Amino acid sequence: MRVAVVGSGPSGCYTAQSLVQQDPDVLVDVLDRLPCPYGLVRYGVAPDHEKIKSLQNNLRAILEHERVRFLGGVEIGPGGVPAARLRELYHAVVYCVGAATDRHLGIPGEDLPGSWSATEFVSWYSAHPDSMADGFVADTRSAVVIGVGNVAVDVTRMLARGTTELSPTDIPHPALTALAASRVTEVHMVGRRGPSQARFTTKELRELGSLPDTEVAVQPEELALDPAFLDPAPLPAPQRRNVEVLRGWAAAESRASSRRISLRFFLRPVELLADGGRVGAVRFERTVPDGHGGVRGTGEFEQIEAQLVLRSVGYRGMPVQGLPFDAESGTVPNVDGRVVRGGSAVPGEYVAGWIKRGPTGVIGTNRPDAKETVTSLLEDAPTLVHKELRGDPLDALRTAGAEVVQWAGWCAIEQAEAQLGASLGRGVVKLPDWQSLMNAVHGSAS
Repeated sequence: MRVAVVGSGPSGCYTAQSLVQQDPDVLVDVLDRLPCPYGLVRYGVAPDHEKIKSLQNNLRAILEHERVRFLGGVEIGPGGVPAARLRELYHAVVYCVGAATDRHLGIPGEDLPGSWSATEFVSWYSAHPDSMADGFVADTRSAVVIGVGNVAVDVTRMLARGTTELSPTDIPHPALTALAASRVTEVHMVGRRGPSQARFTTKELRELGSLPDTEVAVQPEELALDPAFLDPAPLPAPQRRNVEVLRGWAAAESRASSRRISLRFFLRPVELLADGGRVGAVRFERTVPDGHGGVRGTGEFEQIEAQLVLRSVGYRGMPVQGLPFDAESGTVPNVDGRVVRGGSAVPGEYVAGWIKRGPTGVIGTNRPDAKETVTSLLEDAPTLVHKELRGDPLDALRTAGAEVVQWAGWCAIEQAEAQLGASLGRGVVKLPDWQSLMNAVHGSAS
């Protein structure tokens, strides 16, 4: 049985791993639009999070399995291989395409220059080849990060990081140079609800307090608005630990430092205000708990100066051409991973990861999720294998116009990134654009 897995991030890799572990005869092609594997582990994990990035070694072992083949540079959908054609080339197709877009605030001024999604900022410092943006920190003294999840903590930390800590990482050189020249001294991370409802993990939160020459400030009166903050005992352990960290910062005396991170709560953004044709401040409305787990506005407003605004308020899945899509949840309708068409599950097409369940959970959540989908697929296998396939799908993908990057091409990219780092007196440094990535691939073929 031949199976195509679309997407080479953790979800796709865990799907491939589960398939080869449970079926001794299955052959798996892991397809990706990019010439590089690992998805969000390569392009979403902050460069200073070396331990999480080391997960690439686990994913590498999966993609180097003798019955798994990495095929990068394969676009599925508009301008690439149609989903229907892919279905003809394999006995089964599993889509592990994640949640590709970020949610908007839906407030006036959101499109002003200087206002970005956190995703765009992350793509820039992670060297995603689709990233066209730069100049994030140019002429910025004060930045506002809207959201209180782990991505918000990541971008806040990156804005406050010094060159000394970032230089040993794989951050692309243009981003390192820009951050080295940054004059950002204030970063405000703002949530519309209280500290007990924040989505960040305690480990990530604590990292903010360990940044050199950086003060973390919390306003005790904002924390006190949260009833669960006053008595955190009933809270689940992760939220209780968060509250304890915030309590410590609220009680600490102010100290002299070059940079300051302000954690703000119970403030809802209502407008981005312009200054000289670009964002100059964010107007917030003070909120209070509504007694039902949400918040309500109070009619009191506050402005925070900002030449850079990064929104980090969640992700959304995008439709895959040729597959049904639930616009409300941002997922492909499915039952245990089987794609549902016309009200019934269709053997042969499957989903796993965020496009299956929505943008929830951590990297490890994808492992049991993938296993559930693979269980469904293998239950359908006796029916699926009756379909006769003609030849190797790789030939058909190339005929369809895909410039396929196989594992040797990816290894050539890795080698080029090691050479670039050495030339800069650093460790491995990511290649930041399509041209340099493909030049590395073609160098391997010559």
